[in-house]
Amino acid sequence: MYLRKSLREILEKILQNSLRNFNILIYGETGTGKEVLAREIHKKLKIEGDFVPLDVSSIPETLFESELFGHKKGAFTDAREDKTGLIEIANNGTLFLDEVSNIPLNIQAKLLRFLETRRFRRLGEARERESNFLLISATNENLEKLVEEGKFRKDLYYRISDFKISLKPLREEKEEIENLIRDFLGEDIKFSKRAIE
Repeated sequence: MYLRKSLREILEKILQNSLRNFNILIYGETGTGKEVLAREIHKKLKIEGDFVPLDVSSIPETLFESELFGHKKGAFTDAREDKTGLIEIANNGTLFLDEVSNIPLNIQAKLLRFLETRRFRRLGEARERESNFLLISATNENLEKLVEEGKFRKDLYYRISDFKISLKPLREEKEEIENLIRDFLGEDIKFSKRAIE
């Protein structure tokens, strides 16, 4: 897969700084390649476990805690069996939280506690479990502004942003369009420069 020059430079910087033990925050508009970059970081750092993506905006608030931390059978009305949460599934791998700005405030506090201790409890369960992984978060929102507005916890913001990356939209890197088209459609494709402008 073809990676834009700017993404390759970011990857190089991450490899040089050995960021395996840092939480990474990626800023960028929709379509700038945040998940593509996150997958490449996971791959280039040679992380043994799985890459576990979660689109935060697709999870209803009432199910978010169960999705992230898991639950014990009987913990709530529809909990018919034990469920392993994504935090546990991501152990020794990478957890990618896309649209992290949409995490409900009450869950932000629980996620912060987990990131500080690397320990968590499944919903309805007394015993603590442990999990350790690379956390990569992504957003197209201005998190600092959301912090000022009280919509995102300041302490969580600092915890998830040890290393910040800002991705440019493709319209600011027009020289990359030809290479991307060739990657999608094949090397032999013929087109005029005028057609892609």
